[in-house]
Amino acid sequence: MASFNSSSPTLTTFKFLIGAFYFLVGIASAQLSSTFYSTTCPSALSSIKSAVNSAVSSEARMGASLLRLHFHDCFVNGCDASVLLDGATGEKTAPANNNSLRGFEVIDKIKSQLESSCPGVVSCADILAVAARDSVVALGGPSWTVQLGRRDSTTASFSAASTNIPSPFSDLSLLISNFSSKGFTTKEMVAVSGAHTIGQARCTIFRNRIYNETNIDSSFATSLKANCPTSGGDNTLAPLDLTSPNAFDNAYFRNLLSQKGLLHSDQQLFSGGSTDAQVRAYSTNPTSFSTDFANAMVKMGNLSPLTGTSGQIRTNCRKAN
Repeated sequence: MASFNSSSPTLTTFKFLIGAFYFLVGIASAQLSSTFYSTTCPSALSSIKSAVNSAVSSEARMGASLLRLHFHDCFVNGCDASVLLDGATGEKTAPANNNSLRGFEVIDKIKSQLESSCPGVVSCADILAVAARDSVVALGGPSWTVQLGRRDSTTASFSAASTNIPSPFSDLSLLISNFSSKGFTTKEMVAVSGAHTIGQARCTIFRNRIYNETNIDSSFATSLKANCPTSGGDNTLAPLDLTSPNAFDNAYFRNLLSQKGLLHSDQQLFSGGSTDAQVRAYSTNPTSFSTDFANAMVKMGNLSPLTGTSGQIRTNCRKAN
């Protein structure tokens, strides 16, 4: 029988191969899977979809709110439901989220239902990912296969939420940089921005644009000033897509062509810069936009998830176990 000398090249190679094998097995076991709950909680996806459909039918804006929750979760230390944790120093109170993020009660309701049927199984992070997809579908947008198996963080980061989430006041170069830091191409950034085909924004976020910017349709600006004065009315809402605010379509891009982007960051995508051509392309090809948006959402859902034994499955999405 052959024996290995502890320093022999053969044994070194053998150890390397064994180590590589276990490393790869570890990666495989930590990967997300679309069938993650098929045996442990087979009703999970249908329960989430039913709750989202109910919430969106009651208030169409909720679809945009749930989609935004997933985005603001994933862009801050990965898709780990940290955005849902209560607390004065958490992500909810960061400038991009404070008095702005909404839909928490819908997530609470879904979590409560799933804890009744499959206690301790479905993560809050996965609920956010599935609810985002179901919201887009409920408003007429594309579907995509949500990979599952994320686990929940035990902490949230006010500082990361304050710096990682793209600002509505950003210029194009900063938007490109923000998304690039998360692994997104400029084209993918434009596609994800198309989420602003649904949802609303507060006067305080678009006031400077309608009063001080020049790359804006004058009649569009005038119509907005009626409900967004130079002072006061900070929380008055306006649709991000004035033509079809409750339909997930490519109208957002057509609006940009006519200088009717509500936010500074929206119009930056079509203002003589490197993304003009992509905006034009999506404005005339809704299928291309839908495909690219869906693919970008899968990519977003894969941002640094906690898997395996990392993190936990929160019982209450608002607090660590």
